[in-house]
Amino acid sequence: MNHLAPDAGWDFERFRVYLRLLAQVQLDPRLRGKLDASDIVQQTLLEAYQARDRCPQDPAEQAAWLRKILAHNLANAVRDLGRAKRDVRRERSLEAAIEQSSARLEAWLVAEQSSPSQQAEKNEQMLRLAAALDQLPPDQQETVVLHHLQGRRAP
Repeated sequence: MNHLAPDAGWDFERFRVYLRLLAQVQLDPRLRGKLDASDIVQQTLLEAYQARDRCPQDPAEQAAWLRKILAHNLANAVRDLGRAKRDVRRERSLEAAIEQSSARLEAWLVAEQSSPSQQAEKNEQMLRLAAALDQLPPDQQETVVLHHLQGRRAP
């Protein structure tokens, strides 16, 4: 069900699965019982729709803009749980971590592409890949995410 009607070409809904994948990658497994990546993505899409007049037109820039909103919402959700105690050994920027996961996802698809049409195709492939990962059983999805998006070994 599409909760956000596209307005003036802003089809944020097509980024839902991609954003949920990035949120799941960044969400501490210990918090998954208390925070739902889908709720955070829903909040992100709502805020994006409300601020659609500030959204860039280029799909790659839209994805970056949405990732920034997602990082902000993830940080707020964690802080609201009271779990955001400062621990210098574990402290990291959620925005940077989301960008890193996104970069791994992009690198997994294609090396360097420079033309606008190649960039558009890469963005569409990234969204299709996120949708395909979303169809995997949870254990297989976790394995792919751990290995390819977080650069770790599966448990």
